[in-house]
Amino acid sequence: MTQAALFNLLEQAIRQQRLRTVDVALARFLGERDPAAAPAVLWLAALLSRQLADGHLCLNLDALPALAQEQDWPASWRRQMQALAEQPHQLGDSLLVAIGSEGKPASAPLVLDGPRLYLRRYWRHECVVAEAIGARLSQTLPLPASLPAELARLFPPAETPDWPKLACALAARSTFTVITGGPGTGKTTTVVRLLGLLQTLHLQAHDRPLRIRLAAPTGKAAARLNTSIANQIARLDVDDEVRHAIPAEVVTLHRLLGARPDTRRFRHDRGNPLHLDVLVIDEASMIDLEMMAAVLAALPAAARLILLGDKDQLSSVEAGAVLGDLCQRAEAGHYSAATARWLQGISGDDIHEAVRDDARPLDQHVAMLRHSHRFNADSGIGRLAHAVNAGDGAHVRLLLGTASSDLAWLPAASHEQLTELAIDGGDEHFHQQHTAGSPRGYRHYLERVQQRPQPGAGREAHDDWAHDVLQAFNRFQLLCALRQGAYGVDGLNEQIAEALHARGLIESSLGWYEGRPVMVTRNDYGLGLTNGDVGICLRCPDDSGRLRLVVAFLTPAAAGSGTGTRIRHVLPSRLGDVATTYAMTVHKSQGSEFEHTALVLPPDANLLLTRELLYTGITRARRWFSLLGSQHVVDSAVARRTRRYSGLADRLQHKPE
Repeated sequence: MTQAALFNLLEQAIRQQRLRTVDVALARFLGERDPAAAPAVLWLAALLSRQLADGHLCLNLDALPALAQEQDWPASWRRQMQALAEQPHQLGDSLLVAIGSEGKPASAPLVLDGPRLYLRRYWRHECVVAEAIGARLSQTLPLPASLPAELARLFPPAETPDWPKLACALAARSTFTVITGGPGTGKTTTVVRLLGLLQTLHLQAHDRPLRIRLAAPTGKAAARLNTSIANQIARLDVDDEVRHAIPAEVVTLHRLLGARPDTRRFRHDRGNPLHLDVLVIDEASMIDLEMMAAVLAALPAAARLILLGDKDQLSSVEAGAVLGDLCQRAEAGHYSAATARWLQGISGDDIHEAVRDDARPLDQHVAMLRHSHRFNADSGIGRLAHAVNAGDGAHVRLLLGTASSDLAWLPAASHEQLTELAIDGGDEHFHQQHTAGSPRGYRHYLERVQQRPQPGAGREAHDDWAHDVLQAFNRFQLLCALRQGAYGVDGLNEQIAEALHARGLIESSLGWYEGRPVMVTRNDYGLGLTNGDVGICLRCPDDSGRLRLVVAFLTPAAAGSGTGTRIRHVLPSRLGDVATTYAMTVHKSQGSEFEHTALVLPPDANLLLTRELLYTGITRARRWFSLLGSQHVVDSAVARRTRRYSGLADRLQHKPE
């Protein structure tokens, strides 16, 4: 095949939506850089570019035939890809490809490391992350004799094994710890106790407290953790000196690192590290590889890094699934006999069932919390989430077909039913299923909008009102899997806005109007807003007392203010990249929780509909969950598991000494 014939083929792939224009543009660029490059190399480069868009870090040549079949490529193309998989030597003859773990020659834009083909930038990020974490795995910190007593003080006697206590014990001896667990398993409570433990142990031996920073990938996740941390600290059984040394301020990772506008670089890096002793990052499943590389580069060598997150949630939108790679073996524990003996001596807990002969260093730094305090044994939401996560389609069908006080299923919902659900929480039949309370839709927060303070009320009164409106809005959220189409974000937002306007609940369905909820879709460093922040358009008084439209955001309070969050007013004219958000994608909902969550699935199965997406949508709900989608589409999503190709886990999986 000639290069010209290849590009004709790739143009067909664009028309068939199997490749994007940018994927083929990369292949053309590389072909111009090396006119002698074999067409196979350029074809693989285009496929690699497409894989990156789907979140993979690399193109696994061993998986090429399976990839072609999964994405339903034409039979002739499958044969071509099978041939490419069987003849990797073609890559070694190209000036465009560096071969081997050293990535040489450094001028090659592609790197073939084992069976994995990378763009050099992502290969370098993966190596940096693996090297930095690997170095931390080899460090063991000295522990004071008071550790068992302090653990007992923070963790009253409970059923064993007490995984939150064990997670704290593991973290006390390490500069790298991962704490994972599903919704309601106590990740935040555990990390607050861990910070109390670390600060107590440190102050027993030093004059100054540990410098602790808390961060999250998005503004929403930071604000939620901020509130939760502040509430937990007040109830912590530690000395006042320790309690006052635990921060409640949570910032986004971009703010922590010092993002520079219009560049991928940060103010803090290897040459200008962060000034801290402990860094805690919540919602770590949302962190992509490039961001993790930046965090690790800016982290002092002696500082502790503690990652929190649900390993079963959707991974980051960008390439990489760092938390998933780190927690591949967390379910079974995979602890060494030495670790088990140490934990039993420190805590009294026996974890022999989690001991494995093939234990590896990384496993000794990962703890999984297993008991959900949010969902009890009778919770339909909890059981549905567990069945979806386990890929148990039969159990999922049984649960959806059984009436539950916290779970409703509309397998063939009309647009009218969907609108009714979004506005009022559901029709009469839906409410009959919900005997425990009254789930609400968007009418609830719009009624709060009408409860504006009296004329002449001050800024504080309007801030309290705006806070109530935002809290009311967060009681319900409509989620969807797609961006476009009648069942995607664009179509549903338009439909719901028109329905609200028709019922007189909003003054317009277009432009800026009071009650319009919006989401920031791109970081705005000038305004201090980050991608994912949600605000609501309200009429608030300016300095002269005249009402004007502003967008109210709930943002983390400034350090030292003594409060967890504050209301921030921004003029609509200053907001560039925002979108109406009656409906948002499941990806955008990560880091948030809502009393009532409704997930809308499209009428046909789609490669984007996966087990992880369904699980993440379900677990955004605290009290009620509504699923709108056919049995066929649900079955398809439960059966399809997301897999992101990466070499990170392999780079870290070495046998312990």
